[in-house]
Amino acid sequence: MTLPRILAALAVVGLACGGEPPADDTARDLSLVPAESVATLSDAPAEGAPAPTGTPTTQPAAPVTPPPAQRPASVTRVAAEGSVMMLAANDTLTSRHNKRGETVTATLSADVKDAGGRTVIPAGALFVGTITDIAPAESPGGQGRMVITYTTVEFGGQSYAVAARTDSLPTYMKGRGVTGGDAAKVGAATAVGAAAGAIIGKDAKGAVIGGVVGAAAGVGIAAATRDVDILLNAGSPVRLVLTAPFSITVRA
Repeated sequence: MTLPRILAALAVVGLACGGEPPADDTARDLSLVPAESVATLSDAPAEGAPAPTGTPTTQPAAPVTPPPAQRPASVTRVAAEGSVMMLAANDTLTSRHNKRGETVTATLSADVKDAGGRTVIPAGALFVGTITDIAPAESPGGQGRMVITYTTVEFGGQSYAVAARTDSLPTYMKGRGVTGGDAAKVGAATAVGAAAGAIIGKDAKGAVIGGVVGAAAGVGIAAATRDVDILLNAGSPVRLVLTAPFSITVRA
């Protein structure tokens, strides 16, 4: 027998006994079951509700660091006009052997720097120039001439034009002694003296005396007219002064 039929039979018996049929507990209980909710759930807080506390999910932006300033690839260094440069002559020069137009060299003794103390031309740089004038003294007591003009400087595997004047050269004078030409002058004077002595003295003794006197006079003539050379020794200090600014470009 099924449950409904049992319940119906019980109801009939109850009625027969004069009582009311028992309440259907099952029906009552089923009526208490809430209907299935179809409302959409939301995680958003209700309007007016306080905002939730806690660590925010969005991190603050990191500070932006500007890129480092780029250094220039190269800089220019300038030695000002009037800068003094001390050189050492590499060769011995003399008016007896050297001629105008010959190439000469000298080595820089100390760095040449710019206004900021940075080296523009390093010590050891090679200066190249020419002899623009050279001549011995024409007589003892006279002064010879020697002029050197430096136009190029070489260092670091490069050659640069340079404008400078030679401010000082420690030259000195040296006599050549009696040369062949001077000996000819002595001989001529001796012959003239001998001839004059022979005529005046009318004998050989007069010729000898005249020859001696003539020779002495010839030596005096040679000494007075002999050349006196001007010399510059190797290693001598040469002082240059820039007549125009000198600049180079180097890596920073």
